[in-house]
Amino acid sequence: MYQESIQAVKGAANKKLALLHNNPLGYFLLSCLAGMYIGFGILLSFTVSGQLQGIPATKLIMGLCFGVALSLVIIAGAELFTGNNFVLGVGLFTKQNKFLDALYLWFVCWLGNLCGAVILALIFNACGLQVEGVAKALAAAAFMKTHLGIEALLARGVLCNILVCLAVWSGFQTKNDAAKLIMVFWCLLAFFTTGFEHSVANMTVITAGLLAPMGQNITLGGFAYNLFWVSLGNMIGAIFFLALPYVLAAKKQK
Repeated sequence: MYQESIQAVKGAANKKLALLHNNPLGYFLLSCLAGMYIGFGILLSFTVSGQLQGIPATKLIMGLCFGVALSLVIIAGAELFTGNNFVLGVGLFTKQNKFLDALYLWFVCWLGNLCGAVILALIFNACGLQVEGVAKALAAAAFMKTHLGIEALLARGVLCNILVCLAVWSGFQTKNDAAKLIMVFWCLLAFFTTGFEHSVANMTVITAGLLAPMGQNITLGGFAYNLFWVSLGNMIGAIFFLALPYVLAAKKQK
């Protein structure tokens, strides 16, 4: 079981590394786009949240809105750090790529995602659409994220990327675009509504929170603190809780 899908993931890992090697600027720009696409999902969710203050189902509705983020990444095409943790993780365990190559790609992709997220948050701030309810929701979320303990950030990062990469893995299991989008919807609804931590989503949340009028208590140090531990948790979740089990399950018994 799973051999065909694992081969497809290995092929994707090889293509990503080849693109980075042959066209580093193109790869970086695709990473920037992924940061923006995830950011669009965040801005939509928090814009809705700002208009639904006090309603118990607000978090659920935000989760329903956030599915647009990964849908754009998968269907339009872009390079997302968290998804690449799984793809290159499979490449590592199948000896398709070397660890240093994977680490370099993850770093470039993470940096591109950050640039895209920050640019989007700056443009959104310039739009003047951060009305009081939206700005307040973003600032409150950013403050909470930058003040969580290390254990909580790691654990939430692990669980988040298991769900995100399940959506990515499901894309290799089916060729039907509608099925891919349904899995994206369910997996992202689960992680967002539950309150898990996604490093690339946090890039937009915390930047927008910093720029909000009530974001005085949010610091760049807190931003870096959150991204470090959540990114590490995301990597652990994708590599050891998803990539490794499926690679082992796909191995042919001698």
